[in-house]
Amino acid sequence: MDNLKEINCKEIFKKAYENRYTWKNDFHGYQGKCIFSTSNYMHKGDFLLGKDFKPNIQKIEDEKVVKSIASQLFEVCIHRVKREFETVHSENNFNLLKNSESGIEMSVSGKNQGDKYRVKNNCINMVYRKIHGTIIEIFVEEFLDTGIGSLSKKYSSQQIDPDTLEISSQKLEYEDDFLKMGKDDYWILNSRTIKYLNQNQEEETQKFVFEDICLLN
Repeated sequence: MDNLKEINCKEIFKKAYENRYTWKNDFHGYQGKCIFSTSNYMHKGDFLLGKDFKPNIQKIEDEKVVKSIASQLFEVCIHRVKREFETVHSENNFNLLKNSESGIEMSVSGKNQGDKYRVKNNCINMVYRKIHGTIIEIFVEEFLDTGIGSLSKKYSSQQIDPDTLEISSQKLEYEDDFLKMGKDDYWILNSRTIKYLNQNQEEETQKFVFEDICLLN
C-alpha cells in the first residue's frame, strides 16, 4: 500500500481528467439515421447534431422518443467537449478518502464541495456529483482506450436525493459501442443499450442505434 501522505489526489485526478477522450474544438458535428427500440416497439428517423450540440431529430412523431434520442446525443457530446482542468477545477481541492483495489477515492472541497471521484489506471471509474439539485452516482466497469484518451464503455448510473441521501431513481445499466471516423480519429457513438428494472421488477431494455453516420464539414 502506498504511503497515503504521498498520494497527491489533485495531480492524480488531473491526469485522469486529461486522459478522457474529447473532440477537437473545431468539430462540426455529424448526422445519420437513428433507431430507438424496446421489446414492444421501434422508431426510425434521421438526426443531425450540429456544432452547437443541439440535436435535431426528424421523421419520428412520438415526442417522448424524440426527447429520449436527443438527450442521449446531447449527453454524449457534452462529455466530448474539451474544457481545461484549470477552468473547471481551479477552485477545488481533492482529499483522499481511501485507496483500495477499486482505485483511489477522493472527496472534493471548495467550489464543488461534497462531490466524490475514484481513479484507477488513469481513468475516473466513479463519479458522485451534484448536478441540477440531484446527486448522480456513476460507476464505470469498462473503458475503451482510443489511443488519444479513454471512453466509458460499460457503466451504471443512479440518482440520489441530496437531502436524505436515499436512492431516488432506478439504476440504469449502460453499454456503449463506438465507431472511429474521419482522418482525425473521431470516435462517434454507434449504439447504446440501457437496461433497468421497471415497477414490476422486470428487466426492460432500450436500444439507441446511430448509423449511416457522416461528419459535417
